[in-house]
Amino acid sequence: MSSHREAPQISKDPVADSTDVYAFVSPWAPSTVTLIANYIPLQLADGGPNFYEFGDDVLYEIHIDQTGDGTPDVSFQFQFTTTTDDPSTFLYNTGPITSLTDSTWNRKQSYTLTRVDHASGATTTLGSGLLCPPCNIGRLSTPDYHALGAAAVHRFSAGGYSGMVFAGQRQEGFYVDLGAVFDLGILRPFEQDHNMFGLKNTGLGRMAAGINSTHFLNVHSLALEVPIEQVTRSGGRPSSVGASDAVIGVWTTASRRASIVNIAGQGKPTETGAYVQVSRLGNPLVNEVLIGLGDKDTWNHLPPSSDKQYLGYFSNPGLAQLLPTLYPGVFPNLAKYNAGKPDRADLVAILLTGLPSGVVPGFQNELAAGGVYADELRLNLAVPPARKPSNLGLIGGDAAGFPNGRRVFDDVATIELRALAGATLPLVDKNYKADAAAGEVSFGLTDGPSDLRAKGTEYYNDGFPVLGMPLSGFEVGPISRVVGH
Repeated sequence: MSSHREAPQISKDPVADSTDVYAFVSPWAPSTVTLIANYIPLQLADGGPNFYEFGDDVLYEIHIDQTGDGTPDVSFQFQFTTTTDDPSTFLYNTGPITSLTDSTWNRKQSYTLTRVDHASGATTTLGSGLLCPPCNIGRLSTPDYHALGAAAVHRFSAGGYSGMVFAGQRQEGFYVDLGAVFDLGILRPFEQDHNMFGLKNTGLGRMAAGINSTHFLNVHSLALEVPIEQVTRSGGRPSSVGASDAVIGVWTTASRRASIVNIAGQGKPTETGAYVQVSRLGNPLVNEVLIGLGDKDTWNHLPPSSDKQYLGYFSNPGLAQLLPTLYPGVFPNLAKYNAGKPDRADLVAILLTGLPSGVVPGFQNELAAGGVYADELRLNLAVPPARKPSNLGLIGGDAAGFPNGRRVFDDVATIELRALAGATLPLVDKNYKADAAAGEVSFGLTDGPSDLRAKGTEYYNDGFPVLGMPLSGFEVGPISRVVGH
């Protein structure tokens, strides 16, 4: 998974657990960029009576690096306020919720959106008292959820800045076969080749289709759509892919107060002190799959500018070493490469610096030549939306997709697994030939293939806020039981 329960400490604090971050030029409005940060992983749609919500005690932020130093130049901050209209009832709602202000909705959330420009220290309140939608409970409680979701899309204009914002529950858009990949690296299409650790009668041993483990799950989403010129270093729209202001770095964080004191007899803790970062996410799967268990919690507390100390996890990742062992004979070229002195400069460029000009013809997303190693989602804003998108992004011939930013439908689990298996090594080692299981990549920027194995298990909107309407608890309960979820 991208970053769901990726570290021991944050797995115990799901309200502050960032699951995915997305950044892309909006196909429906190419003069704008869409930024999305998701939190609160693996939500069961029927998880009442205390349905999921953002934390009033958490500072959520989406950061933009314009210069390549691994620190934010612009931050968008979300801070929430929750009210309980009738504390005497145990119910989330006492009747159908037909508007965001209905008295029947007992547990409302609103938020303040603030822009911080770090160079000047200026803060601009872009909106306050902005209403979230309720969770999608079911046919009686939320009979017209489309209308509730639409009402929670807010336009803002303040201090010379404008755009749209949404905060609330959405359908999980990231797809991955969790049950297989964390069962000692089972890849269902290759399960017959797994070494199985000598175990017999495992039920494995045949080719099988992958399963989208998040198909029946929801998530809480922070979404922004803003004009491109409001996030670039120059304050304008970049003129070309190679322009000095074309690339931005994006990541999200969640922070809590430094001190939390629980006092007997009080219903909630007292919080004091400065905010301390407890979660962060840039590129998908980095802390989840690359960073070692002993460093995961520390990683979540540090800024991207500190990432050089973890360079070894990228230049010689453990999973790339394991693949030839788990699948004997399937990755012979990778095994031979690993036996030398592996230096995965391809992964370092993709995840920590961006791809410099000349590596892929007609493309680059290096934020700054000589910039620091930093885990940021790098997006070249001069690359237009694809006319025929591939969910394999750059390795599918689509320069508008991951690792050039990330769209909600980009199959990042497949892309990164193939990269770890050696598909992107020819970018830096022309003598290396990728194993057949990893798949060779030409990196020609033309319409390329897509991976359709998850087709039909995901749902997105054609416009903002992009992720689809959350699954209803009433519908999902019986469906999930029928299919064994």
